[in-house]
Amino acid sequence: MDIKLEESWKEQLSNEFDKDYFINLVQFIKSEYSTYKIFPPGKQIFSAFDHCSFNDAKVVIIGQDPYHGIGQANGLCFSVADGVRKPPSLQNIFKEIATDLGKPIPESGNLERWAGQGVLMLNATLSVRASTPGSHQNKGWEEFTDAVIKSLNEQKEQLVFLLWGAYAQKKGAIIDRTKHLVLESAHPSPFAAHRGFFGNKHFSKCNTYLSQKGLPEIDW
Repeated sequence: MDIKLEESWKEQLSNEFDKDYFINLVQFIKSEYSTYKIFPPGKQIFSAFDHCSFNDAKVVIIGQDPYHGIGQANGLCFSVADGVRKPPSLQNIFKEIATDLGKPIPESGNLERWAGQGVLMLNATLSVRASTPGSHQNKGWEEFTDAVIKSLNEQKEQLVFLLWGAYAQKKGAIIDRTKHLVLESAHPSPFAAHRGFFGNKHFSKCNTYLSQKGLPEIDW
């Protein structure tokens, strides 16, 4: 099966494409895109990988579903396209960065600039039906993104994983804490941010770790 995926990722994940779950997933996704309004646009399903190669990945942020509102999702978890109003979770992420690092909150919520520095923003599920959160869960995406995390965990060292909320923490349970830095806290959503996301200082802690390992810090 020919999947349009960035080459270094394609090399890492090629064993997945001929598995039954992935073949069934592709058929499901094709049917959904031809029948319903699906986000992100088809060309952006694998944007997280296109903007951050396997070789360049230094930091991994794990999300759950893409945004399901018109024009929001752009294939990177928590990110929105230029000119789109920042959703509440993203607003809270920028608030924490401002408090932690003293950086002004940017006009745009497009996080492609993070990806270009080696931040992989990975949703567990890479597509969703408009206005229907969770609609593409348990169709095979989770198995695929588990394979992504497994590959990163086993083939790389000194990554920083940011796991916000119980879902991300469960998905990241396989990560080897002796090889990588794993930072966990509450989710940045308005329902949870005050229970430990605010004040987690994950962005400065991430940069301190990268600096200690002789790696460039992220310009958050």
